[in-house]
Amino acid sequence: MICFQIISSVGTARSSYIEAIQKAKTGDFEGAKDCIAAGQQEFLKGHEAHFELLQKETKGEAVGGSLLLIHAEDQLMSAEGFKIIAEEMIANYQRIDALEKKLAR
Repeated sequence: MICFQIISSVGTARSSYIEAIQKAKTGDFEGAKDCIAAGQQEFLKGHEAHFELLQKETKGEAVGGSLLLIHAEDQLMSAEGFKIIAEEMIANYQRIDALEKKLAR
């Protein structure tokens, strides 16, 4: 169940990061910021669930190396990468927006 929680939370986070890029592309930088924040909240839920598994293994409890766990960890890392890309793209869209406004004067 913990693996499913990780997959669900970080999948939602990744979707929020993608939505943030789309909002920034249309000039909605406040909406993009909100999407990043919402994504971060979901990502933290997945990260905490993952940390719970690590703590169990540290205590000697069997966690197992199932394909489901590997998929959950892959999704966790993918969402983290999307956040980094989204933040960079939003910054670039903000620069483009500022330059376009400056040129329009």
